Amino acid sequence: MADYSFEGKVAIVTGAGHGLGRSHALELARRGAKVVINDLGGSIDGSGGSSEAALKVVEEIKAAGGEAIANGASVSDPAGAQGLIDDALNQLGRLDIVINNAGILRDKSFKNMMLEDFRAVIEVHLMGTMLVTKAAWPVLYEQQYGRIVVTSSASGLWGNFGQTNYSAAKLGIVGFMNTLAKEGAKKNITTNAICPIAGTRMTANLLPKQMADKLTPELVTPMVVYLCTDDAPNGYIMQAGGGRFYRAQMMENQGAKLPENPTVEDVAEKWAQISDMSKAKPGVMM
Repeated sequence: MADYSFEGKVAIVTGAGHGLGRSHALELARRGAKVVINDLGGSIDGSGGSSEAALKVVEEIKAAGGEAIANGASVSDPAGAQGLIDDALNQLGRLDIVINNAGILRDKSFKNMMLEDFRAVIEVHLMGTMLVTKAAWPVLYEQQYGRIVVTSSASGLWGNFGQTNYSAAKLGIVGFMNTLAKEGAKKNITTNAICPIAGTRMTANLLPKQMADKLTPELVTPMVVYLCTDDAPNGYIMQAGGGRFYRAQMMENQGAKLPENPTVEDVAEKWAQISDMSKAKPGVMM
C-alpha cells in the first residue's frame, strides 16, 4: 500500500481556519507539505473578518514541526485571490495543490431570500473557487503539474430546502470541475470535487449534535488528501462523511427516438421510455 508524502510540495487551502479546511491543512502539513492557510475570519454568513483563526492553524502546524503561512484574503476578491497565489510563490517557493474550501451560508426559503443573499453565496462559493483557480492555473499549467480540489455538496447534486443559492453555487462548481478536468488533463493537472458531510460551524444549525459529533471533518480529509496525490483521478465527484466514501456521477438514459417534427402528444406517448433510468449510463459530451 502506498505511503503518501507531500515533502517538497506547497498547498493552498481556502477557508482553512476552521472545520474541514483546517483538517485538510493539518493533514497535508503532517505529511510534509508547506501550506498557505487562507481564511477571511468572518462569520458563516460572510460578515466580519479576523486573521486570528488562520494564524492559530499556522501555529498548530509550526508547533508540530511543519511550515505554514497565513493569508486573510477574501476568495471572492480578484486581487485577494491573486495575492493568495503570490504568497505561496513568494514565501514558500512554489505551488502544487489548491483546495477550494471557503464558503458561507445564507439559508432561506426562496420566497424569503433576498437578491443579496443569493449573490453573496454565489460570489464566495462559485466565483471564489474560479478566481483562486484562475490565478493558480498559469503556474500549474507552465510546470505541467497540479492537483485541484473543489468543494461541492449533496445539496448541489440533489437539492435541499432553503438552499437555492448554495445549491446553485455547488452544482455550478461541478460544471466548472467537469470542464477544467478536460482542459488540464494534458498538462497533468487533475481537478476533482468533494461533497463532504461533516459537523462544522456551517452545519451547526442543520445537523443534530449527536449526528454532528460522529461526522467529524477528519473523516472527510482522507479522501481530499488522496485527491491531492499523484494517484488522483481526474474529473470525479467524490462524497465523504462519517467514514463512508463514495462516488457520484451524472447519468443519462437512451431515451426514445420520436417521429420527425414531434408533437407534445408524441412526447406524452413515449414518456415512460423517455424518463426510464433503469439502464442509465454516465453521460458524455456529444
